[in-house]
Amino acid sequence: MAGLQRVKPDTGLDEVVEILETDGGVIVEDLADPGTMKGLWEDLGPALEDHDFSADWYNGTRTRRVSSIFARTARLTPVVTHPHFLGAARRIMQKPVPMWIGRSRTEMTPTVQISGTQAIQIHKGQGKQPLHRDDALHLRRHPGPTSRVQLMLAMSDFTAANGGTMVIPGSHHWDDERPPLAEEALPTEMTAGSGLIWLGGVYHGGGANTTDTPRTGLTIAIDLGNLRQEENQYLAVPKEAVLRYPEEVRRLLGYDRCPPGLGWYEMEDPYLVLEREAG
Repeated sequence: MAGLQRVKPDTGLDEVVEILETDGGVIVEDLADPGTMKGLWEDLGPALEDHDFSADWYNGTRTRRVSSIFARTARLTPVVTHPHFLGAARRIMQKPVPMWIGRSRTEMTPTVQISGTQAIQIHKGQGKQPLHRDDALHLRRHPGPTSRVQLMLAMSDFTAANGGTMVIPGSHHWDDERPPLAEEALPTEMTAGSGLIWLGGVYHGGGANTTDTPRTGLTIAIDLGNLRQEENQYLAVPKEAVLRYPEEVRRLLGYDRCPPGLGWYEMEDPYLVLEREAG
């Protein structure tokens, strides 16, 4: 494959989902508008400057990483709810599950939730990150149903030379015995404001930066609601920060109940408790 396919913001969701299920990844051009990008840089740029480089080889000794993103900015609604990202995540992962309760057969559809968030800045001299699957966090077997859909929003231009995310298209179809090879991975090249969306079973990793300019990306993972969140959003995002977002995003941050009954508080939908505490 020459590279990942590219779509426009007005491309139909059916086409985006088809590409994701076939290739495992897609580049959405102009996913975030200039105003959103400017605001995100204002909110997240200083935190990146203040952070030290990571201390281990996997996360990158020439890479800065900032988490708790929804606590650091209130400008992510148009990003996390973008139809190609959230729409694809819902379409691909929210499949009805049949079950019997006594003598009644019913179907339950799981929710989805924000899992891990990070701003990642790769500096000159950083080598390639080992290729990996992010859904391995949940010890998933492959091939199998998708349990994660992830976004990398380009905060700066991504190129082959500055560390654009390396992706092996189609690798979500592989079994768990086939190892990824560096020569199979293709660099993500996209302009600032565009986004790479990929499935959790796709092998990928940060690229090497041989330029003088840092490469900055913002990643958000959406997982099935019946799995533990990678990043503990209840500790990462204070309630007052959660309340700066609309209901859809609050529920995505974990203030929701996944059928048939995961995540309740005092036997209630936790969102109702959040509303009452907000006054």
